[in-house]
Amino acid sequence: MKILVYPHDLRLGGSQLNAIELGAAVQRLGHDVLLFGQPGPLAQTAVELGLEYVPAPRPGKRPSPNVIRALVFTVRERGVEVLHGYEWPPALECLAASKVVGGTTAVATVMSMAVAPFIPKSMPLMVGTEQIHQWESSRGRGEVHVMEPPVDTYANQASATVGLDAFSRKFALSDRSFTVVCVSRLAQELKLEGLLSAMDAVRLLALEHPVTLIITGTGPASDAVASRAALINAATGRETVTLTGELADPRPVYAAADVVLGMGGSALRGLSFGKPLVVQGERGFWELLTPDSLPTFLWQGWYGSGPGTAGEGQTALLAILRALMEDEHLRRDLGGFGRQLVEERYSLDSAAQRQVGLYQDFAAARPGLATTLASEVAAMGRYAGYVGKRRAQRVLRRLPRDDFNARPVAMTAASNTPAAVKA
Repeated sequence: MKILVYPHDLRLGGSQLNAIELGAAVQRLGHDVLLFGQPGPLAQTAVELGLEYVPAPRPGKRPSPNVIRALVFTVRERGVEVLHGYEWPPALECLAASKVVGGTTAVATVMSMAVAPFIPKSMPLMVGTEQIHQWESSRGRGEVHVMEPPVDTYANQASATVGLDAFSRKFALSDRSFTVVCVSRLAQELKLEGLLSAMDAVRLLALEHPVTLIITGTGPASDAVASRAALINAATGRETVTLTGELADPRPVYAAADVVLGMGGSALRGLSFGKPLVVQGERGFWELLTPDSLPTFLWQGWYGSGPGTAGEGQTALLAILRALMEDEHLRRDLGGFGRQLVEERYSLDSAAQRQVGLYQDFAAARPGLATTLASEVAAMGRYAGYVGKRRAQRVLRRLPRDDFNARPVAMTAASNTPAAVKA
């Protein structure tokens, strides 16, 4: 098959890395995979993994006519059979291009915490959690499948990490300091609350023990994160919080960790390095991954909302970090448990084989014209409502920066039955 993979951007982020790594793994199975997208740091990562990169034009408003035209040209020129868009703007742009070029199939992956309701229900969809799968299925979406974020377990392990010594020297890391790391896009929605909470917890922990929090990433909340870090470093009299900015290769950060804080794909990469994981969420959620808490995450994904078993906010995180700092055996046991989990459930090679099977199924079972037309007309109506609501929010200055991560299914789903999902 000839496949075009189109992430929503090529800055450092979990969905983008998943798209690139999975595309490269599919190519290793003998298929021809192109990466299409706006220029960004991860384009070089894709090329190093063996993918051909085709730059996309600047999009403007989404879905973008300029991007759709470029997609149509690329699909025709290269004989692409499957157009795979990650998140809603690329999904709709791939769908539009597939309507112009006959005999092609457009598919979508959504790794956000909720699915845009104007992705047509007839469009094949992959989501990252069992909970979102059930939510979408219960609302009439027939062709929806779970594709949990895969991990390259060979590249993401301490023994495969290069540059750790140079990283430690550059950021003056001390062997005597307990090191907590978070690799994350610095976004207002979904992320900022937890980042500020983590910094405040580490500030209190620094009164008792040498501790360093490393935050890697950039984004719209960079100024707020930098401001809080400066206040904490001034209060503790040392660089308690280290901000590295965006790194094309964050593996040395994970390798340097005693504990990883994170959600989504970043959480799983931390587990792949054999590190204890504290899952970050919203509304004060922090939860240590253990065999007891695992079913919750297999159901709702690597995220949570509201108090965890240790309480909420910085108080909960502080208690978790204290317990991990004081018990090296616990850290070792949980690190081994996490590494075994990603090897058995989140292997990139297994995900690539499943992805190819889904591509083949989607291409062979296109819905009928009447079903497709009805679904797409209904989706256009929902999109018009979405645009109208966004305009009203803009006027009222209540516009969320990342709207579908601002309304996670985990916050709103009526059913929450983690025991139904098994490792």
